[in-house]
Amino acid sequence: MQIKLYNTLGREKQVFTPQDPSRVTLYVCGPTVYNYAHIGNARPPVVFDVLFRLLRQTYGESAVVYARNITDVEDKIIARSLQDGTPIPEITRTYADIYNADIASLNVLPPTIEPWATQHIDGMIAITRQLISKGYAYTAPSGVFFDVEQMDDYGKLSGRKLEDNEAGARVAVSDEKRNPADFALWKFAKPGEPDDAIWDSPWGRGRPGWHIECSAMIAANLGKTIDIHGGGIDLQFPHHENEIAQSECAHGEPMARYWMHNGFLDMDGEKMSKSLGNVKLIHDLIEHWPGEVLRFALLSGHYRAPLDWTRDLLEQAKTTLGRIYGALRRVWDAEGGTARDKAVLAALCDDLNTPIALAELSRLASEANQAADAKDEDKMAAARADLLAAGALLGLLTRTPAEWEQGGTADDKSRIDALVQARVDARTNKDWAEADRIRKELADEGIEIMDGPQGSTWRRV
Repeated sequence: MQIKLYNTLGREKQVFTPQDPSRVTLYVCGPTVYNYAHIGNARPPVVFDVLFRLLRQTYGESAVVYARNITDVEDKIIARSLQDGTPIPEITRTYADIYNADIASLNVLPPTIEPWATQHIDGMIAITRQLISKGYAYTAPSGVFFDVEQMDDYGKLSGRKLEDNEAGARVAVSDEKRNPADFALWKFAKPGEPDDAIWDSPWGRGRPGWHIECSAMIAANLGKTIDIHGGGIDLQFPHHENEIAQSECAHGEPMARYWMHNGFLDMDGEKMSKSLGNVKLIHDLIEHWPGEVLRFALLSGHYRAPLDWTRDLLEQAKTTLGRIYGALRRVWDAEGGTARDKAVLAALCDDLNTPIALAELSRLASEANQAADAKDEDKMAAARADLLAAGALLGLLTRTPAEWEQGGTADDKSRIDALVQARVDARTNKDWAEADRIRKELADEGIEIMDGPQGSTWRRV
């Protein structure tokens, strides 16, 4: 089945054809690790995790090389280090671990490679040296800058013309620049900056600019030209535009053949911002919502469109997932079926159309319920296989139905298991009053006990 992806560079949906089907390369810009990530930061890893799963199913797990970087040297990290008096490596390791744990709770698979920026300083210096030698860069009092006027097609990704790039509009103001859009390849160290953010270079001690980091990590780990480069729409300009400029001018070949960008995530109809006090951290949300609910909500809108993040969205996601898990529970014991339904796969092959894919997942759940109602073992087994195969593509249905319906912490589950067993013992001893008391106690907590031929089980309602 052909995969079609919207290529920002061509501004159209295109059939995806990798350079080498045995080594499909994907790069997604990762976090700058100095603080907790908010839920908007979770949209790119979740969206491109679906693409990663789709590519692995299409070309084989070992054929897809996915790199998502860690930015561990940047102005905000330096400011945090100076503010807290904490060494930069301690800050970056702490928040990188938190980030990876947070997005793992959203069923995001680990990338094939996780390059850290500070591991590629030599590569950044090498690219900068090439750009200077080819006349694309110049040295100024504060560092080395890329001269955008030397690149004929600068702006081809974002569609921006040089005259549109006014200083101050995501373009740093500086009298040293030949053009307001010129950007730093290497920044000279400033007085008071920590030693663990400073490296030697042919032009003076300092650190790399933000954009050169990704160019060096991509070239070192995936190659000079990769298949797909992804990230949030906010990175299209200037970050991705500048990656293209420095990589293509240094290497003389295209940086990426397909560029993909996900839309913004808004909070109750407003832009998420600290000034509005509406920033929701992944770390906090997973304390109150199952990670799979957050993932479902993030996938409920098409990745290229804005998504309005509301409590109603989460409640709807939780209800829908509960209904799907309920259908899966009814066919859970009917093993041995073969997945045949391709509707979810087809939706994802059409530019990751996750809203259609989720609708098809709900349809599969309805078919599972119909098979269970008819007590048709063959159809139940097929329905189970179809649900699990579709869930694997979407990163959903990763728990057993019992695990989903019970939820909570391990200690809480053990406590409830003990109460259910105490009720079973009371019924065995014909102590109906005690059995009813335990049932009521659990019901008041939102726990439903289900008695059946195989014994008593429970779920949250």
